[in-house]
Amino acid sequence: MLGASLAAVHLVALGIGLGAVWARAAALRGTLDGPGIRRALAADAWWGVAAALWLATGLWRLLAGVEKPTGYYLGNHVFWGKMALFLLILVLELRPIAVLTRWRRDVGQGRVPETGAARAMAASSRVQAALVAAMVLAATVMARGYGAP
Repeated sequence: MLGASLAAVHLVALGIGLGAVWARAAALRGTLDGPGIRRALAADAWWGVAAALWLATGLWRLLAGVEKPTGYYLGNHVFWGKMALFLLILVLELRPIAVLTRWRRDVGQGRVPETGAARAMAASSRVQAALVAAMVLAATVMARGYGAP
């Protein structure tokens, strides 16, 4: 039952994450007045929630051997491809983390954030959404036994 519960939370995080990163992209391409900035920050917060859920449930599933032994994953080249996609998402997220953290601070202090990086972050968010979709494909293929030694 633990394995099914972890898998379910992992999948729910997918819905949250894809919706959030797509909403963040849309908000960053929209009008960045007060409500627009709040929309972008709210979507970004949900993207962070999804990332935390993915990381926690993914590591638990990997290290605890709840469904498959750890060696199954570590010896599976599709798993490593999926992890490379995840790492690429994290690398693409470095700039949005820094910029949106500044925006949060500025908004909290009653200042208007400098929004010049918004278009680039929107494009990055769309790429991240595509990478998440590629991770889903890798997970689906892996669940059917591909990539195993």
